[in-house]
Amino acid sequence: MDDRIQVTLENGVADVRLVRTDKMNALDDRMFQALVDTGERLKTEKGVRAIVLSGDGRAFCAGLDMGNFAKMASGERRGGAGLLTPERTAGGSNHAQHAVMVWREQAVPVIAAIHGVAFGGGFQLALGADIRFVTPDVRMAVLEIKWGLVPDMAGLVLMKRLVRDDVARELTYTGRIFNGEEAHRMGLATRVCADPRADALALAADIASKNPDAIRAGKRLLDLAPDADQHAILLAESREQGALIGSPNQVEAVKAAIENRPGVYAD
Repeated sequence: MDDRIQVTLENGVADVRLVRTDKMNALDDRMFQALVDTGERLKTEKGVRAIVLSGDGRAFCAGLDMGNFAKMASGERRGGAGLLTPERTAGGSNHAQHAVMVWREQAVPVIAAIHGVAFGGGFQLALGADIRFVTPDVRMAVLEIKWGLVPDMAGLVLMKRLVRDDVARELTYTGRIFNGEEAHRMGLATRVCADPRADALALAADIASKNPDAIRAGKRLLDLAPDADQHAILLAESREQGALIGSPNQVEAVKAAIENRPGVYAD
């Protein structure tokens, strides 16, 4: 799907770029499929320790392709992109939702670098990342209400972990556009940057230089924590730590720290 997404892998960092630049990386059926296929492939690709997700050209992702809205207006398109089909992933996603959730399901951290616009489905795609770097002037919105719709690409699952309930409701009911500075204040952006992609790649390289077993364990714990009870979290901490202590990569991390050198880790 190199007409929709391009991927390069270097030193443990998978650089994933949406490249439908003539349409501001809008989501058509082929882009949905490319996101799912790319995400599923990266789950099992050897050597991936961190992922950067960004959009080429003028925007991160402008949301659903305008052609789909025209089909909706004519009554031609009902439940497109598999929205109403019964097929679901093990995590409960339909095809369009999985285009977002496949990034949250990665075993390694995913950093979204967001510029230009991230509207509707593009905004929800950004939420699928662990971390979001944005430009100050990026334009973002839960834009579905403009088209008489609700956010349906896992946006509510992901927003509820980031913002207060009333904030999520206001954004969903109004569809208003906000910039990177406000996104950061609300908790929807991790960092405001002049060059989000450069900063995201630098962070990904730093993550990729750490013990990959510990990074994966940390992500599993962080994914568990919001919905689990105290007992389950404490038990999971102990199990993850017990598996790490004395393992080859953990021993290498200790040696590298003592010797003040970069660690050399096995995948």
